[in-house]
Amino acid sequence: MPQDLSTVLRPIETANGLPNAHYTDPVVFAEERQSVLFANWSGIGFGKDVPNPGDAKPVSFLGMPLLIVRDHNGAIGVFQNTCRHRGMILVAEPTNVRGTIRCPYHSWCYSLNGQLRATPHVGGPGQNKHDDIRLDELGLIRIASHVWQDVVFVNVDGNADPFDVMHADLLARWAEFDQPLHFGGPSSGFRLDVRTNWKLAVENYCESYHLPWVHPGLNSYSRLEDHYNIAERGKYSGQGTKVYQQLKGDQGEVFPDIPNVDDKWKEGGEYVAVYPNVLLGVQRDHTFAIVLEPVDTEETHEHIALYYAVSPQDSPELDALRDKNGALWKTVFAEDIFVVEGMQQGRHGVKFDGGRFSPAMDGPTHNFHHWVATQVMEGRTR
Repeated sequence: MPQDLSTVLRPIETANGLPNAHYTDPVVFAEERQSVLFANWSGIGFGKDVPNPGDAKPVSFLGMPLLIVRDHNGAIGVFQNTCRHRGMILVAEPTNVRGTIRCPYHSWCYSLNGQLRATPHVGGPGQNKHDDIRLDELGLIRIASHVWQDVVFVNVDGNADPFDVMHADLLARWAEFDQPLHFGGPSSGFRLDVRTNWKLAVENYCESYHLPWVHPGLNSYSRLEDHYNIAERGKYSGQGTKVYQQLKGDQGEVFPDIPNVDDKWKEGGEYVAVYPNVLLGVQRDHTFAIVLEPVDTEETHEHIALYYAVSPQDSPELDALRDKNGALWKTVFAEDIFVVEGMQQGRHGVKFDGGRFSPAMDGPTHNFHHWVATQVMEGRTR
């Protein structure tokens, strides 16, 4: 039976959070898969995962096989990772495609742009063509994609507004950071596996209310009172800080500032959840992105990447500082694990009613709940 979401759609002063079933019920998970994650621009990976022309990386997104490909012009595309002949998976492991993407079953071959190029023996032994098999009609199925902040976003159902239309407000807000940045190398990318529903990771990330108790080290210099809410109706929400303390190395070295950012970023930073499943952070000298991979109702993989103004190849003297920064952020993000896992356990309390929100502190979280409920309700009418 569909969940009643009317109390979630109330104003924050009287609203409840999403019902328990949205965190524990596989049937509701499947509903959100379609109406929340497939119907919007969801993150599935990073551009840094396919750095060179010809690179191809397979991704399973909620069970759907996808393939991220960088073509010979440097553009990134996403395709369904399924041969148009008999449905075989095309690429099982990350690789660099030297010529064409070849199906390992019957050797049908596709270009990096998805066109079907060859169909060996399709008309019989030695006959590589057949009048009823038209190459121009059987290319790989392209999935709508967009790359921003090096995150590869996809809209699986293909019905969402273009990314730059849907997220125009956030793109304008962070326009200064829309420039080439550089992945920081091995210590700047890591994964956390968390026994929680993906939405709880979003909810926790987009509010600062928990800082004094969960992140005492961070709160020692970026205090709760230094933060402000970012609670735009729909699409994204989060928090900002008016105090950002640059990390320093043993000799006092710091990361170079990102070029041409406004003075307002010299002392602060912002951290937003881009709905449904991408978490971003910007500061004067580096940014980061987190792609949440929902596995099932009870498990989420968090894929994290950090970016800088100058590449590791051009600043080897900062390698130790990048290692230190990666370790610091890994510690901060790991501090949240017991909270999101504890909330997941709490959602099995059958009499929990979704909880209430602090009108002063929980605006970003309420905004997310309201958006999810709206997407689910709209999905029921399609």
